[in-house]
Amino acid sequence: MKMAVINSSPLILLFETELEFILKEIFSEIIIPQSVWSEVCESGENDKASLLLPSATWIKKEIISIEPEVASWDLGRGETSVLSFALKNRNHIAVVDDRLARKFAEVYNIALIGTGGLLVVAKRLGLLKSISQHLINLQKAGLYISRDVVNVLLKEAEEL
Repeated sequence: MKMAVINSSPLILLFETELEFILKEIFSEIIIPQSVWSEVCESGENDKASLLLPSATWIKKEIISIEPEVASWDLGRGETSVLSFALKNRNHIAVVDDRLARKFAEVYNIALIGTGGLLVVAKRLGLLKSISQHLINLQKAGLYISRDVVNVLLKEAEEL
């Protein structure tokens, strides 16, 4: 696949469920905006992402200038940075789960994938045998995903 710019929630969820390895297998380059890095590593939490992210040499941290089009949508800091980068760098896929951020990406024709979609890609690449238990684990770790979306993902992964 291509290069990616990733938001904090997919990153935290993947580290928490020990699936972060799929990122470096799926993407040739992974950018994390400074605002996302700060949210994950400097929040005072001692979760897996904040502990392991600093040693992840396969991730590239960048300071992102915010695009006015993105700022006007009143998204979170991380989503705003990720989408600003993706808007200027069309060869990068935005990895976001937030519904409004996904709507922005749709309106501005930005390539995007969510955490669940990454599991489908990982299965297609042979990195995962099945996604169903991983989806349950992601939900337990805090990913809100509707039953309808779960069904779509399972169909895409040929598990339903």
